[in-house]
Amino acid sequence: MGILRIFSSAMARMSTFRSYQTALLLAAALAVVAFYYFGSERHNFSSTTKRIKQTQASHNANRNDADLSLDTRLEQQEDKAAMETGKEDRAWRVEARPGNVEYYHALMMFTKVDKSKGLQEKFQVAMRSMAKHGRFLEGEVLVLHFVSDEASREMGERMLPQLLLDAAFQYEVVFHDVTSLTEKLFPIVEAMQKHFSAGAGAYYSDAIFFLSVAMHRIMPADLKRIVQLDLDLKYRSNVRDLFQEFNHFPPGAVIGIAREMQPVYRHTFWQYRKENPGTRVGEPPPEGQPGFNSGVMLLDLEAMRDSTLYNRLLESGRVAGLAQQYHFQGHLGDQDFFSMIGMEHPELFSPLPCGWNRQLCTWWREHGYGDVFQLYYHCPGPVHIYHGNCNTPIPHD
Repeated sequence: MGILRIFSSAMARMSTFRSYQTALLLAAALAVVAFYYFGSERHNFSSTTKRIKQTQASHNANRNDADLSLDTRLEQQEDKAAMETGKEDRAWRVEARPGNVEYYHALMMFTKVDKSKGLQEKFQVAMRSMAKHGRFLEGEVLVLHFVSDEASREMGERMLPQLLLDAAFQYEVVFHDVTSLTEKLFPIVEAMQKHFSAGAGAYYSDAIFFLSVAMHRIMPADLKRIVQLDLDLKYRSNVRDLFQEFNHFPPGAVIGIAREMQPVYRHTFWQYRKENPGTRVGEPPPEGQPGFNSGVMLLDLEAMRDSTLYNRLLESGRVAGLAQQYHFQGHLGDQDFFSMIGMEHPELFSPLPCGWNRQLCTWWREHGYGDVFQLYYHCPGPVHIYHGNCNTPIPHD
């Protein structure tokens, strides 16, 4: 019995100790709560979260309330407009200002860029220089269209926000699926490809190189003007000024394009020139017809749709007839087509000043035409866009 009393007494003391310990722990917890909820600065988890949200909201408000013409950071989202390419194009969108907004559309080919370090470097030069010199007015938006495969699109989406970070204008970015566009183009341009493509058997994939030829037939009717640009460009002037060249189109012109600055078509039309002594075909400027370079093009899509002459020239029989007449066999896609029909119908074209497409390639100077090369290559006046064609290095600023 004595042992039982000792054991019971010990258990009672332990129970008392545990109760005391529990009371101490509870008091400590209440002290912590009191500190957070009733302390001098009243800090708590909810207020901390609220401060973080307020800070973020303040940052966003400062950015969104700023002049949108100076704001280029865009949220990524799906482009539900889809530009009728058969698939939803992905786009960054800016929030449009109240009132009328004027859109300037520019398109670039952006395929296989993920596989080419050289193309990636050219793309960076082009976008950074465009951002550096570009200026648009209040309520104007530059829409950058990229014709791309999936892998290149993903790369472009990663690169563009940084490349255009310092752009002092509003812009949007739209990616068009190259496969969808090719499917639409092929029936229109199939017949002409054998005259202007590099290799037989690649006609379907080559169709995309004729996009400018038939863009008026596959783009929505409300898209009336667009500038098509190569990736190997460096901008030295405001790209907005290029769009003003549309205002200089003479009646009947549907495309603005600069002349070719090498004797490319002097060579391509050699047989025609031999059979027609004294012809202007392939001769240097200012009196000759040196052909065109498609690195920079202004496409008046509305005028192209309305031009009976231009659309008749897309017919397979007319293309074949002109190719036979001029003994023409090229490999440069749309550039060859425009150069050939330009020999016959120069009124369809508005010549761009050479400074808007200052081509740098000198390949033909070392390949048989050194004696006449400078007659083609000379470009008076200011340079607005350098074109590093045939992988020619572009001068540094």
